[in-house]
Order: sequence, then structure tokens, then C-alpha cells
Amino acid sequence: MYLEISSPMDYHAALYIRLSKEDEREGPSESVNNQRSLLNGFVQQHHLSVHDTYIDDGWSGTNFDRPNFQRMLADIEAGKVNMVITKDLSRLGRDYILTGHYMERYFPEHRVRYISLLDGIDTGVDSTANDITPFRAIMNDMYAKDISKKISSVKHDKQRKGLFIGGKPVYGYKMHPAEKNRIVIDEDAAPTVRRIFAMALEGMSCRQIAVQLNAEGVPTPAAYAGLPVARPGPYTGLWSGERISDMLQNETYTGSMVQGRTRKISYKSKKCIKQDRRDWVVVEGTHEPLIDRETFDRVGVLVSSRRHTRSRTYDFLLKGFIFCHECGYPLAVLNRKNAAGEDQLYFVCRTYQRFTKAGACTSHTIKEETVTRAVVEKVREICGGCLQADRLLPQASRAVAKAIAGADSEKELNALKGKIDSLTAHLDRMYMDKLGGILDEADFQRIYSKVKSDRAALEQRLSQLDRPDGSPAEQAGLAKKLTERFLETACANRALLVSLIERVELTADKLIIVKFRFRQLEADF
Repeated sequence: MYLEISSPMDYHAALYIRLSKEDEREGPSESVNNQRSLLNGFVQQHHLSVHDTYIDDGWSGTNFDRPNFQRMLADIEAGKVNMVITKDLSRLGRDYILTGHYMERYFPEHRVRYISLLDGIDTGVDSTANDITPFRAIMNDMYAKDISKKISSVKHDKQRKGLFIGGKPVYGYKMHPAEKNRIVIDEDAAPTVRRIFAMALEGMSCRQIAVQLNAEGVPTPAAYAGLPVARPGPYTGLWSGERISDMLQNETYTGSMVQGRTRKISYKSKKCIKQDRRDWVVVEGTHEPLIDRETFDRVGVLVSSRRHTRSRTYDFLLKGFIFCHECGYPLAVLNRKNAAGEDQLYFVCRTYQRFTKAGACTSHTIKEETVTRAVVEKVREICGGCLQADRLLPQASRAVAKAIAGADSEKELNALKGKIDSLTAHLDRMYMDKLGGILDEADFQRIYSKVKSDRAALEQRLSQLDRPDGSPAEQAGLAKKLTERFLETACANRALLVSLIERVELTADKLIIVKFRFRQLEADF
């Protein structure tokens, strides 16, 4: 360090200090205090006037959006600083392209003299040290690249082992209180997640679920986690259909650790790009599931069934199922007034609609209710042949009620389970408050007895719903009643249709072809 300043009174120096987590591993010589001491010793030796000291602690050298670095640039452009001093070139930055930009263009254009003490770099004088500066910048960049590779390798290894390396777990889970990189169920948020899946099974769309949660004032995952909002907008704090859709398709709720959905473009950029599903890192059985696999798969089929439709204006039972037999594209939906002035939905071929003059395909125009009625009747016919009440086992009557016909009891069951989970979580919190001295013994016993009594009543009701009652004759009658009820209400049971039907095709001759998920049931009519 043999630098000389001929006219120290002409300069207003900025002392720039940077320390990253990687630099901390190199030892105490890279510390903020060490850098400050070295820089202060230099300015005192040369009697320089210091405008300010700029410190970016915990910032990578590949990132030039550091707050104090940007503040220093603002002072340079305001004419307050005309000299920048760092311990070495790597403190200025480790990206050789941007480091070169500041040294070769920005500083000279703003008449700023740059000094790197340990490297002997001084842009105010001609020296061989300045000539090899680009090579030093490249070596610093290579160091940053090597560190990035090592960190990425460690992260990928943890992902393959099923260890959670994200900042915050998915809504419904929280970090394990004792084990690092493990997640456990968040009992406060879990009932909401289970309820969302239950509503999806009932046939509610993602948008409808979001509207329901917003109407009830249920906090969003971001609000629940207390995350700050950078730019609040009119929809801040509200559930959206996209958020619900992401949750319903997140395998994490089945007990599988899903990571690697995105990756950074490079170690120099914060921008991330989405990865193909085949490149995700999925490890099964890493934590307790919130949703069983069967429920998750059924909900997935329901969500997928809505992707084929492009109409967001009209809702109808077979939405997303209707396709043109000739061209294979989804049919469009039009709203027209009938003779009585009432709204009437019609299916029409989208290809014909777009390329009418070219003679591509044909119109296929038909009333929506005509197709729906025909498809529902076919489903009733098939279900009527498969479901024979006199052959149902008495002990299976409750299962039949829950699986295909007992929509009301299913709702009540889900509601009871949610309330029981909520009361259990409440008891746990009370016990922790007692241990922490927040709740005294008398209040604890009084509240504990009441909450426990309420939970016992709910559990008794739940057991009654799960247990079939009555004599064998009564159970057989119930089975028959449930079968009849199912056949009568099939037209409103979208979940059933999604489970049975893969797609419905309409031919140019108005022939309706139903393609069932079970090939032996396929039919056209």
C-alpha cells in the first residue's frame, strides 16, 4: 500500500465497506470493524476529508442494488463525493461486468477517483496495478460463482433428503419447534385447509371458494403469517381463485415435500423461472399429511375439468367437458334470447366460429340444456344399473350416504370435524397459557371444563353420524332411499360427473358421445 495523494484538500472521500455471509467464513480479517480501521488509518495518514462511511453488511458482491452503495452513488451524482476508497476490489463488487462498468465508465464520467488499498489500484495515477484490474475483477467473479455452486449443491442435497429449505412453510404447516428443516401441522390453520378441500369436493369452483372465505373474513395465508405488503392494493388481504387453485394442487398437503419449483437464472440475478414438473424435487412421507391421497386426487380431477373451458361468464353443469367431435376443440358457449325473451345458452364449434368463411368444420349449434339433459339421463341409467338397493349390505348404508348421496351429512361431518379440531387447538393454547402464567388455575379449570364438555358433545354427534342406526330392515330401507335420492339428484352432482365422465363430444349430426373414465360404460346417443 504505497499510494500517495498530492492534493488531499481537493477530495471528499467516501469510505465503502461491504461484508457478505460468505466473507464471514474467511475469518475476522474481512469484518466491518477491520475494514473501517484500515480505511480510517489511510485517510488520517493522507489528511483526507471524509464525507461519509457507507456500510452494506450481509450483502453479496454480485448484487449492486445494495442500499448504502446506491446512497453513495446518489451522493456522487449530487457532487458531494469525488473519491471512493475500499479495502480491496472485491468490496466494490464481484460481478466483473458491473465492476468494470463502475471503474472504467461511471467513476471517470463523474470525475471520481477510486482507490483499492490492498490491490494498489488508484485511478488517479498511471500504474501497472490499474492495468491488471480487469483480471482481478474476473477472479473475484469466479470466486462468487464457485461459492454459488457450492451453496446450490448443499441445497439440492437437502432437497433430495426431504429437508425443508424454504423461508416459510406452505399455509397449514409451520416449522418444527425442535428439529431444523422439518415442518409440522399448524393446528390453527389446518381446519381452513381441510375445509377448502371439502368445499372443492362439493363441486364449488376455486372462485366460489375464495368468495365464501372472503365473505366470512377468513385471513389469507399472507395475512395469517403477518407478511408485510410492499404495495397495498384494492385486493390486498383477499382470497383469490388462483390462490385456492394452487393450494388444491399442492402435494405438500399429502405428506410429500415438494421443492425446486423455481430456480434462479444465474448467481448474478434474483429473477427466478418456473421449472417443469418433471424437474421438481418430490420426496414422499416427510411429514404428517393434512389431506389423504384419495381426496387430493379427486379434487385434482375436479380442478382439471375446468381447464378446458374459456368461458368465465356462464356456469353450467358440464362446463369444461364439451368438445367438437370433428376438430377436437372445446365448444364455445353463446347466450341468446329465445322467443319468450329469456336467456338461452347454446353450444357452437369454436373452429367454425373463427373460420366460417374458410369452411372449417360445421356449427354444431345445440342448446346447452338439451346436451345436459341427455348426458344426465345416461348417467342415471348407468348408475341405476350399477346401484341396486336390495343388494347393498346393511352395514354399508352409511358409506353410501357419505360417498354418493349424503351431501348434507357430509357437510355436517366436515363442519363437526373442523369445530372439534378448533376446540382441541383452543385447549392446547389454554394449557400453554397456564404454564406461562398467563392464566391462573381457577380460570383454567373453569374454561377447560366447559370447552372439554363442548368438544365431548360434538364428538358424540360425530360418532352418531358415522354409525348406522336401526334394524336391518330399517337399514335396507335407508339404502333404497339413498339410492333413489342419488338418482334423483345426479343432475346437480358435478363431483360425480367429473368422477365418471372424461369428456363429451358432439358430432355434426348432433350425436352426443359420452366418453366415460371406465371404458366399458362408453356410449353414444
